[in-house]
Amino acid sequence: MRQSAGVIKLVVGLGNPGREYESTRHNVGFMVVNKLLAGFPAGRFEESSSAESRLFTGRLRGKELALQMPQTYMNLSGKAVALYARRNQIKPEEILVISDDLDLPLGRIRLRAGGSDGGHNGLKSIIAELGSASFKRLRIGIGHQESGTTADYVLGSFSTEETPVLNEVLERAAEAVNCVLSAGMSCAMNKYNVKPQQIEKETETTL
Repeated sequence: MRQSAGVIKLVVGLGNPGREYESTRHNVGFMVVNKLLAGFPAGRFEESSSAESRLFTGRLRGKELALQMPQTYMNLSGKAVALYARRNQIKPEEILVISDDLDLPLGRIRLRAGGSDGGHNGLKSIIAELGSASFKRLRIGIGHQESGTTADYVLGSFSTEETPVLNEVLERAAEAVNCVLSAGMSCAMNKYNVKPQQIEKETETTL
């Protein structure tokens, strides 16, 4: 899988495997990958099991692309990401990782070109295994818990009241990934690192 430097070759959605975790806050990375796949032309991506992951490989806009859902459980996500990246000679800066974020409210997303793990164990594992923090990130806000432990909160499901906002943010997150793939990280950051109200206001002024 050889392409020019700077092109995103691998999109990684973080989460935990198993039906009991499918609808939990910690699994929004998996949810965005599923949203992306649903929006791609039928038959464009082929699913396989490799590198301790569910993998979807194909071509998009004339370029090879892989979507990865590590099956190692969140805290060991880096093992799967590093294994696939090294097998296919993919550099850290050619990877986009999608994860949940406690420091962002539900409904917000934020793209970053690099940075620290922010206390997220999945990102921490990826940084350790790649030996680099230069991979791109898309953080999906899940908000803070009002009570109880952080572990119980992130492994809990979204409430009925939260579901409409979740559906909207998953759609916007998939749009942001597609923007990164088509127009680049800087363009996507300028467009999507704003509050939803700002997006609506900007849309209204252009009509």
